[in-house]
Amino acid sequence: MPLKKYHIKLDSDEREHLAKLARSGKAAAVKVRRAKAMLAMDCGSAGPALSDSKTAQLCDLSIGSLERLRERVCEVGPIGALERKPRLTPPVEPKVTGSVEAMMVKIACSKVPADASRWTMRMIAERLVELEVVESISSETVRVTLKKTTSNLGSRNAGASRRRKTPPS
Repeated sequence: MPLKKYHIKLDSDEREHLAKLARSGKAAAVKVRRAKAMLAMDCGSAGPALSDSKTAQLCDLSIGSLERLRERVCEVGPIGALERKPRLTPPVEPKVTGSVEAMMVKIACSKVPADASRWTMRMIAERLVELEVVESISSETVRVTLKKTTSNLGSRNAGASRRRKTPPS
């Protein structure tokens, strides 16, 4: 088995902070598990320096997770290793922004083409692409977006108030 590349050596303040976190039940389970693992793998003078297999059993983590944790402790320190790693790539931007949604509603409320009886989701999606509002969009995206606007073009009254009283039950 190859030698460990990274070793955890905690000073007394870090060890005390991690022990307090591991004892208290007020932190997230992942943080508590990582704190216990760091305390078990501590190669300093006060640490038990347990093997990876014993630490994995004790903390309910895989050996690979322990190796990554050790590496992260060496990079950002033990307190920084408790937190999640920041995301390297930004999340995907949504296709439907406010202006696209407004155009979608405008199309849905506009006059129906001569060859159709009503607007379909596919027709609205094709019209958005024709007008170059978006590069591409699925009819399902159109459906979900229009559903969020709570507009029902098929009802007699698309307004906020009812035209007639509800029948008694």
